[in-house]
Amino acid sequence: MANTVISPAARAKQWDNKFWMEYVRDSRFKRYMGSDENSIIQVNRDLTKKKGDAITFNLVGALDATTSNDGSTALVGNEKQLPNEGFQVTVKVVRDAVVVNGLEEQASAFDVREAGRVALKDLSMRLLKNAIITALGSVATGVSYTAATATQRNTWNANNVDRVLYGDAVANYNATHATALNAVTGTMRMSKEIVSLAKRIAQGAKTVNGDGIRPYKYGEDEETYVMYVGKLTYRDLKEDLAEVHENARERSKENPLFTGTTSLYWDGVVIREIPEIAGFNNTAGTPVRVEPWYLCGSQAIAVAWAQTTKTTLRKEDDYGYQNGVGFMEIRGVEKVVWDQDGTPKDWGMVTGFVAAPLDA
Repeated sequence: MANTVISPAARAKQWDNKFWMEYVRDSRFKRYMGSDENSIIQVNRDLTKKKGDAITFNLVGALDATTSNDGSTALVGNEKQLPNEGFQVTVKVVRDAVVVNGLEEQASAFDVREAGRVALKDLSMRLLKNAIITALGSVATGVSYTAATATQRNTWNANNVDRVLYGDAVANYNATHATALNAVTGTMRMSKEIVSLAKRIAQGAKTVNGDGIRPYKYGEDEETYVMYVGKLTYRDLKEDLAEVHENARERSKENPLFTGTTSLYWDGVVIREIPEIAGFNNTAGTPVRVEPWYLCGSQAIAVAWAQTTKTTLRKEDDYGYQNGVGFMEIRGVEKVVWDQDGTPKDWGMVTGFVAAPLDA
């Protein structure tokens, strides 16, 4: 007796009519975005209501508090100057699309167009996240760290001498950026001491007349900074804080020392893991892999929207045979810079570099 064998061409094939999307991480910057001056990432949508290709964010410095009028002199003619500066963000188009013809759509067991819409929504989110990361590391408006020349990096480094940290000590600073990077040895990994030092640098950073970089304020009088770090820098800090967490009270959302798997808290600083922040090898004799980190206060990043994300459809459809769906938005993302006495300074940020070895 012989069992009947069905021909491969005649075998019934069942396909799942649902689709599984590749994982895309939600933006961990979202909770820090807002429209007021307290927001770490300040958003302005004015251009969605009027014409224009740029938005100017108005920056106002603090009044000089070293002197006051005790009534012995007239105020007329002795008024204080209100420091102010405009920071312009130019918007540009961001768009993409997918297309499928009628035959391929007929052959597919799942809704290709719907899958495309979901994928495009994820793509727009990733592009904004990448734009924010690029802005955090930029050395000049519109100039990313990776695209910058050595001269541009040195200029940024010199302009921000009071708000940049290499490794674990202010003494590692050098006017030449590459030389300062070479001072970061393999032992200078992220630690709670570096977090505390970064906070002190932010508090003491030179501003026009103020008290350092403005922290994010919440509650009645609580202040905090937010530090964005890469995955290996986060790994090292989590290990460094392990004993602190073990000795802290029970882990929960209410525990200020442990807020979850993507955030840590130390000395008034929230440390937020952004895995997409990339590291690189410095140019020392024995290259050390380093990762940048960014300690941010209010108005560190500006996002200008002229058109928020919308779905677009293909009109050149070849008599209905081609089905295309896309998205489009018009926006700009930049690190806020204050031109202080002719010296462009990062308005609300301290930048640092630590060792982040891959094999640790």
